[in-house]
Amino acid sequence: MSATSPHSSKPNVPLRWILMLAGVLVVFGGVFLVKAVFARKTNAFFDHMPQPAVAVSTYAARSERWNEQAQAVGTLVAVNGTNVTTESGGVVRSIEFQAGQPVRAGDVLVRLNTANEEATLKALDAAAALAQAQAERWTRLGQDQLVSKDDVQQKQTAAASARAQAEAQRALIAQKTIRAPFSGVLGIRQVNLGQYVAPGATIVSLQQLDPIYVNFSLPEQMIDEVTPGTAVTATVDALPGKVFVGKVNAVEPQVNPSTRNFGVQATLRNPEGLLRPGSFARVAFDLGNAQDVVVIPQTAVSFNPYGNVVFVVTKVARKPGETDMQGKPLTGDKLVVTQRFIKTGATRGDLIAVSDGLKPGETVVTSGLLKLRNGAEVTINNRVQPAADLHPQVQNR
Repeated sequence: MSATSPHSSKPNVPLRWILMLAGVLVVFGGVFLVKAVFARKTNAFFDHMPQPAVAVSTYAARSERWNEQAQAVGTLVAVNGTNVTTESGGVVRSIEFQAGQPVRAGDVLVRLNTANEEATLKALDAAAALAQAQAERWTRLGQDQLVSKDDVQQKQTAAASARAQAEAQRALIAQKTIRAPFSGVLGIRQVNLGQYVAPGATIVSLQQLDPIYVNFSLPEQMIDEVTPGTAVTATVDALPGKVFVGKVNAVEPQVNPSTRNFGVQATLRNPEGLLRPGSFARVAFDLGNAQDVVVIPQTAVSFNPYGNVVFVVTKVARKPGETDMQGKPLTGDKLVVTQRFIKTGATRGDLIAVSDGLKPGETVVTSGLLKLRNGAEVTINNRVQPAADLHPQVQNR
């Protein structure tokens, strides 16, 4: 049995735990410190990293003199348009037109069977000839006072009645030859050979296309600003880039009490027949009051609920020591964009008027707006630019 040394002591457990916790704190604290320093350096690098310049196209705002315009929406209406019908019933004997073809007033479209009517006409012509001969004979007898004047008048009346019956039969036969009532363009035929056509049945539609009316409405406040003879222009969605000109030919004398609008009708030239009745049209006309406006392309404007914005290009001096992405020093001035709110006005073609926020000669960005931010550096490349025409035309390629 060994003896216990008087100098031996029990291990100090609490001290060991304190030292172990301190070591753990030092290790993890060092790790988090290194990570924080690295993150800070990384953020500082990206915050101060030079951004590459954005390639954009630009346009110099210019001043133009525009007349004040009014615009409205309307409907195209044929000057003459109808469904050709027949006054008398009958069986279709011949069809003498092609669907969709132009015709002139008086051209024969359809002939109905008139065999019975023509036979009846021969009988009536014979009866009229006999009645006329008797009337002439009795007239000579009356001149010799061999018959009474009353008998002569009766024979003359009978002859006139017979002639009238024959003429009525001729009119009935003529009704069975359907002709174009005016010049225009035919639609799709609604009858076939051998078909019985009742009185009033549609044969084919006929529309006069040149000239053509456009009917539109304006608010009552403009009743003194449009008069017969006012020049108008019209466009339709089906023919982008096409502008049709004409003049107001009639103004409705009364205002609609339900809408407080009044009707206007203008006549448009349509020599090629491109405009069709029933189409939707946008109508514009000048009101005078010419004024100077600043105009830019519509592509330069970012339309937002909180306001319309453009990016204005300005030249600024570089900061000392500024470098590019590779760290090479940059010299000279640079082009930067500044976001600016503007007030816009009327549009014409590809251009839009700016009533406030922009001056003539200032350069605005016309493409690449989504890549920009306030103060971003840009480079200008105007080799390809968005359209900026007052009267744009669609090219047929």
